[in-house]
Amino acid sequence: STVNSPSTPIIIPSSPLQTSFIPKTSQLSIFKKKKPFNFASKKLVSCKASDRNQNNADSSSLNRFDRRDILLGLGGLYGATNLVSDPFASAAPIAAPDLSLCENSTVTSSSSGTSISVPCCPPKATNIIDFKPPRFSNIRLRPAAHLVDANYLEKFTKAMELMKALPDDDPRSFKQQANVHCAYCNGAYDHVLSLFLRRILGKLIGDPNFVMPFWNWDSPPSMVIPDIYVNPTSPLYDEKHNVDHQPPKMLDLDYAGTEELLSKRDQIKSNLSVMYRQMVTYKTPSLFHGAAYRAGDNPSPGMGSVENNPHTAVHRWVGDKREPFSEDMGNFYSAGRDPLFYAHHCNVDRLWNIWKSLLGKKRTDFTDTDWLDSSFLFYDDNTNLVRVKVRDCLNSRTLGYDYQKLNIPWLKNKPTPRRPGRGSGSGSAMAAETNTKTVIRNAFPIVLDKLVRIEVPRTKKSRTKVEKENEEEVLVLQNIRVDRDVAVKFDVYINDEDDETPTEPEDSEFAGSFTNIPHNHHNPAVKLDTNLTLPLSDLLEDLDIERDDNIVVTLVPKEGKGLVSIGNIKIDFVRD
Repeated sequence: STVNSPSTPIIIPSSPLQTSFIPKTSQLSIFKKKKPFNFASKKLVSCKASDRNQNNADSSSLNRFDRRDILLGLGGLYGATNLVSDPFASAAPIAAPDLSLCENSTVTSSSSGTSISVPCCPPKATNIIDFKPPRFSNIRLRPAAHLVDANYLEKFTKAMELMKALPDDDPRSFKQQANVHCAYCNGAYDHVLSLFLRRILGKLIGDPNFVMPFWNWDSPPSMVIPDIYVNPTSPLYDEKHNVDHQPPKMLDLDYAGTEELLSKRDQIKSNLSVMYRQMVTYKTPSLFHGAAYRAGDNPSPGMGSVENNPHTAVHRWVGDKREPFSEDMGNFYSAGRDPLFYAHHCNVDRLWNIWKSLLGKKRTDFTDTDWLDSSFLFYDDNTNLVRVKVRDCLNSRTLGYDYQKLNIPWLKNKPTPRRPGRGSGSGSAMAAETNTKTVIRNAFPIVLDKLVRIEVPRTKKSRTKVEKENEEEVLVLQNIRVDRDVAVKFDVYINDEDDETPTEPEDSEFAGSFTNIPHNHHNPAVKLDTNLTLPLSDLLEDLDIERDDNIVVTLVPKEGKGLVSIGNIKIDFVRD
């Protein structure tokens, strides 16, 4: 059950995306025709987290991006700036921010009507240098946090103590490192952030080979907060954790704000099923990383698989529900204040490596230059302001590190149908079996204030193995609208049983979830308007319904009931 690490990858042919392919209008919104980009008026994207003139927010909207706009994986799987090739798109990579325009971040809560202003801008500098990969003689292995020895823990603790002792205005200080997550308009760029954090910590203790640990919450022995982060006398400790989730409490990778009364065995089974679905069934770059986002696009086109879940679930599960905004990990403005945050995101980075090593010819990074040339600014261990491009960060070994090899048990935990062999074999949908009074058709938009069932037609049936390899059938939930500063989760089931037994992640009928961590936009009145794309090819095969004309989609609100609306649901096909 051990997958090849990046040091021994499964070889996948590297080929450019098919720019000659002209998408049809029925395909995903990532292929939509875009207006030509005006290079003469191109502006740098600002790190401005709040707007002095929020009533006139549209005048500079191209200059800002919030966390959902640009969650790209500079070390995690964040994909809103991950791009597929678009024959209609002019080059428009996300430019590095203009730090001189940064302002305080405004953090709001629609539910309580409260707000706070948070200073999280980095120190200003005029001299910017371009990132160069570090020189090294040996690949350093990031260790699993629950397996570190006493010698490593002593170094890590001392390094964090020294970092926290630096003046707040020192760009190497823990406060300034934590502010990166807030200052990028509630954004996160953890691969480079964790790289520079590692370099700063190493320099403070005189150890250039020091590496950050990772919290491998995808494996049962580590599905609790690692012990090194729960000692109140340690600089690795953060007091703003959910008090009900301290060790030995088992992590819930399907967390929806409430406690599930599962046995340890059932919780592990659920967690491993979540991991299998999010890692194995999402087989293409746009499904795994997220929908395309270029400078000038509408924000928040849609998250990738692991960002959506389990990444979000871990943030929510760790955050302190006693705090007004679920600080620290439960809100993006404050998440970087928790040392555990960096171990969490190191694991997301590790999962990116693992995903690319799994079987499948499309498990590659994008080759689109708009993605590769997107750039961001960070301070390094010498207090230099460094411009980093995505292309600099695609391979952790190029940056001098890899991950300790561990068993990957979720590879053997494929979900199974609640009732095998349900397919009709005659092309009629499960809707015929379901109480027709509970199924709706073409009644959009839908406010998700209760369980909803929708019948969705399919256009292609009984596809061959080659056809499924070339094109992934997907379910697309369009124009999901919700206030950005509220916690929301709803689950999506396909041809689920019409009974009282809840469907769980270990069931094949469970297609996936939509989640939202509270975060903000420069204009609080602007709702999050995004899409959710879920792969169906494996699910349809497992449920034996590949020949059916329709499927019944069940939407179940788990948190934030009545706060979400959905504009449309359709079936589409992804080729990237």
